[in-house]
Amino acid sequence: MLRYPLIHPPLLGALARAGHGSVVLLADGNYPYATAVAPAAETIWLNLRPGQIPVDDVLETLLGVVPVEAARVMATETGEEPDVYERFRELLPGTPLQPLSRTDFYATARGPELAVAVATGEQRLYANILLTLGVVNAS
Repeated sequence: MLRYPLIHPPLLGALARAGHGSVVLLADGNYPYATAVAPAAETIWLNLRPGQIPVDDVLETLLGVVPVEAARVMATETGEEPDVYERFRELLPGTPLQPLSRTDFYATARGPELAVAVATGEQRLYANILLTLGVVNAS
């Protein structure tokens, strides 16, 4: 048994295969996984039912496992910020959220840098985030 905050074997394996500069998508239950995820990316299905598992719970867990150097979010068409952005900021202090239009967000998620896509049952709209992995400094 693992004594680690993340115990999901396929997600651990996918993250282990990703490296510096790789991108991880955490997406809500409305995300078009069939058409807006890079073909080579590994999709991890955590969407058990609507509302389970929320994106911010997945983000909080991942931050105990991987370093993040950049974060991009899907901007609303009106420019209003969804409430979930505040939670992202709490979890990623010092890492600004870079908003991308829906079209640009999908294009980035289809790009070759996307290593892992995590499907959640998140019901909040625009609860999608692209994380660029950083480096682990040797100590």
